[in-house]
Amino acid sequence: MEKKRILLIASFDASLIRFRGDFIKSLVDDGFEVFAAAPDFADEFKEKIKNLGATPIEFNLQRTGLNPFKDFKSILELKSIIKDKKIDIVFPYTVKPVIYGSMAANMCKVPVISLITGLGYAFTGLSTKAKVLQRFNEVLYKLSIRKNKVIVFQNKDDYQLFLDRKVISKKQKVDFVSGSGVNLNEFTFKEKNATDKVSFLLVARLIKEKGIALYMEAAKILKAKYPQSEFHLIGMTETSPSAIDEIEINDLHDKGILIFHGPQSNIPEHLNNRDIFVLPSYYREGLPRTTLEACACGNPIITTDSVGCRESVKEGVNGFLIKPQSLEALIKPMEYFITNPDKIKEMGINSRKYAEERFDVNIINSDLIKIIREQL
Repeated sequence: MEKKRILLIASFDASLIRFRGDFIKSLVDDGFEVFAAAPDFADEFKEKIKNLGATPIEFNLQRTGLNPFKDFKSILELKSIIKDKKIDIVFPYTVKPVIYGSMAANMCKVPVISLITGLGYAFTGLSTKAKVLQRFNEVLYKLSIRKNKVIVFQNKDDYQLFLDRKVISKKQKVDFVSGSGVNLNEFTFKEKNATDKVSFLLVARLIKEKGIALYMEAAKILKAKYPQSEFHLIGMTETSPSAIDEIEINDLHDKGILIFHGPQSNIPEHLNNRDIFVLPSYYREGLPRTTLEACACGNPIITTDSVGCRESVKEGVNGFLIKPQSLEALIKPMEYFITNPDKIKEMGINSRKYAEERFDVNIINSDLIKIIREQL
């Protein structure tokens, strides 16, 4: 029997490996011929895609901002890829790939299953420009995904927002998955032992909406009060309007308040070497991959009671949910762990159990493949 051809569309190459690598391998193992498209495809990631048994394809996409001419060219380019490769089904994720990938597939009368992985800056920005962008994106979403076979959400909040703003109707077929999942064999559990040197870790893009500035302020206050405690930060600098100035980060690093590691590839090792994972995000998340990875490694979680983030915490069981954008709310659970280090082990064990129950990548990928198969 001829293999069905599926096209995954991403907004950047690294995400195909970091967030979809296991999914691509599962698709290949399930008998699909997989094509993975991304802009500015680095040779390193092309090779990794090939090693998974898939075919990398580069296309042009302006990741941020609006340029109608360039965006229309992206749609036409994706349309050409779909036709040339005789694609049977399209699977885009993140904002622009979902919108433009859906439009291109609709032109070719090819079915689409779109994955809404969070609505990000386009739905959280408070500036006039951001609000205009929100309205524009709502219109584009409405035009592009109304013919999608299935729209898959990572949380109920985003689904409700799409209903409230009439981006989709209740008649449209939707489904839900618990994020992108986590590979429990790669992110292995390590029991945390109580010491007087409690360490915290935040892994995120270095933008304000991820709560980086808040974490830095908390580190200043707590380091002065508990000098033995450690505050670690991993992430890559950004060029977005809300990027954190790396000079500020390096200044805290030089003063011994913050330990800044820059971007890192060995995240499991860092999680296993730290006690508590912190993500004070007010970004409109799908279901943050980093919190799932921290759960798998046995880290208690401190994150916000906001869209997507709240899904990774059972309050008081494997961590704490805090009010977004509140320094006082962030400091309280951090100080709790510093003064009650015996709770770290207990909550860490609960984090791993939660990951096994809900976030196992094999279960999530199996659910996604079932959704895809039902539409072929």
